[in-house]
Amino acid sequence: MSNLETAPRETVCGGLGDTAATPVLETYAGREVMLGNTPVRRILPNLGRRLVGAWCFVDHYGPDDIESEPGMAVPPHPHTGLQTVSWLLEGEIRHRDSIGSDQQFCPGELGLMTSGRAISHAEHSPAGHSPLLHGVQLWVALPDRDRFTAPSWEHHAELPALSGRGHHTTVILGEVDGARSPGTTFSPLVGADLAVGSGVTARLPLERDFEHAVLVMSGVVVFDGVQVGPGSMLYLGCGRTELAVHGEVESRVMLLGGEPFEEQIVMWWNFVARSHEEIVAARTEYSSGTGFGVVNAYDGPQLPAPALPPGALKPGGRTR
Repeated sequence: MSNLETAPRETVCGGLGDTAATPVLETYAGREVMLGNTPVRRILPNLGRRLVGAWCFVDHYGPDDIESEPGMAVPPHPHTGLQTVSWLLEGEIRHRDSIGSDQQFCPGELGLMTSGRAISHAEHSPAGHSPLLHGVQLWVALPDRDRFTAPSWEHHAELPALSGRGHHTTVILGEVDGARSPGTTFSPLVGADLAVGSGVTARLPLERDFEHAVLVMSGVVVFDGVQVGPGSMLYLGCGRTELAVHGEVESRVMLLGGEPFEEQIVMWWNFVARSHEEIVAARTEYSSGTGFGVVNAYDGPQLPAPALPPGALKPGGRTR
């Protein structure tokens, strides 16, 4: 998935100075941006918070009626220094990349791409797709020791799950209550999809040393007396040992968490780096047709890189 903004800003985030070391309750609503012809709600980064553990980018889209529409159509574009995590609630997406991967995946299946040093990929709804498209696209920042690893693609059709009365949890990445995802991770983190029934309170154990957040993908839930609706995220801080979510109606919630990311990163467009100079170099390589490979199976031009903002970035932090 790409950031298709035509004038993206460079953002510095990371480090421990602004991490909430104790439990907090901060609500963040997504801002609407266009991903090609698909409207999405961008949850991270936002004006109040830029990271949750190593999770550095969250888009929530749908449910959209695409029965008579082409659906998602994102041409080849680059990534570096991150992992993309694709998660569907409804619909299908076909992923193709510059290392030869060509995979269609469906709801409940994990699409996990590690960009490492550099990769290009394209995503679109296949012909004969389902009438609805609904999902979440997330990025995970790679730590410095791993950000130049070889690019790779993983598709996991079966994931571990936990069930209780009126609720069901699928572990997307990391571990929840002894259930561990097969997806590759490079820093301690967790991602899980919690389905909770109307009037049901679901409880999950949490790692005390992680910071956590919950994204409501559908329905309405209450956590610690705070009501949260679709497309909004509730940041929970650190120091919690349990997540208790009450469904006002049937709801789907994404749990995100991880050890606070100690390193400062620079994000611009589809690149995660460590300096403005690295961003400039990555853009130059991609625009010159070197370094990021070619998505051979895609019939059409690649996405052009937007212009860099004037001047170099100014240091920031985890929050703004």
